[in-house]
Amino acid sequence: MFEWVSLLGGGLAAKVTAAVSAAPAAAGAGGAPAAGTPWWVWPLLLFVTTFLLGIVAVLGGVGGGVLFVPIVGSFFPFNLDFVRGAGLLVALAGALAAGPGLLKLNLASLRLALPVALIASTFSMLGAFIGLALPNNIVQTALGLTILCISLLFVVSKNTEYPRVEGSDRLAAFLGIGGTYYEASSGKTVDWTVWRTPQGFLLFVAIGIMAGMFGLGAGWANVPVLNLLMGAPLKVAVGTSKFLLSITDTSAAWVYLNQGAVLPVIAVPSVVGIMLGSFVGVRVLAKAKPKAVKYLVIALLLAAGLRSLLKGLGIWN
Repeated sequence: MFEWVSLLGGGLAAKVTAAVSAAPAAAGAGGAPAAGTPWWVWPLLLFVTTFLLGIVAVLGGVGGGVLFVPIVGSFFPFNLDFVRGAGLLVALAGALAAGPGLLKLNLASLRLALPVALIASTFSMLGAFIGLALPNNIVQTALGLTILCISLLFVVSKNTEYPRVEGSDRLAAFLGIGGTYYEASSGKTVDWTVWRTPQGFLLFVAIGIMAGMFGLGAGWANVPVLNLLMGAPLKVAVGTSKFLLSITDTSAAWVYLNQGAVLPVIAVPSVVGIMLGSFVGVRVLAKAKPKAVKYLVIALLLAAGLRSLLKGLGIWN
């Protein structure tokens, strides 16, 4: 079934072979179904999982990779390199699926997304090379710590729907960042702009590196920076975050594709699932308040982050 993996060549081909041959043992050790599980079960589970993640990802303004990588990397018997490669494609596909709908509703701003995406995508390529060069146990441990920190960030951050912005700064005014959107839940039209733009752009350098290194998509950091620091309304921050991932993740994804770190058996069902879930999520976002899903995201991140950390430390393999 998986004889074609030898075409990859080099170290990654060895990882594919090892991952496939070790899948039953890993499944049993990780609490999944016992050895002898048919191979098609895993793609089917991936499809169902990513469909649900696609809905949650749009509501939370994340790309899906921040949930996909720790959950699949911890609870599915796949090598972490291929999970991270698929994670970037998952975040990219979800963003591409949701982008047109978000732009049509004015919930995503091109003037805000494009400069941020340029910065983050440039440094995400650097992060991708760093992630592929490090041993899996180190990346797994660092991923677990990062995810736990992200979950704590979601806990302590108090996103406001309409942050108070005293006035756009010079950079924001020069770039023409601002806009208007219709808030369906209140029946009002909201005018918005941003400030502290240079500080926000600087933070996206670090966000881009971490996105490429862990294959997370970076939506987890985009929303707090856009909303809490730069003052974009919560729905605009969520929508713009989701849209700009279609640009940011493309750069890092090409690095993983070029290195052969993308397996169709993992990537295809994941991409299809996340895209279908994203279509549903956009419809829900237009009418619902995204803060309601915050606690679900926190719970998923805490469980997946702890599992990833323990797996990286060799405590729970």
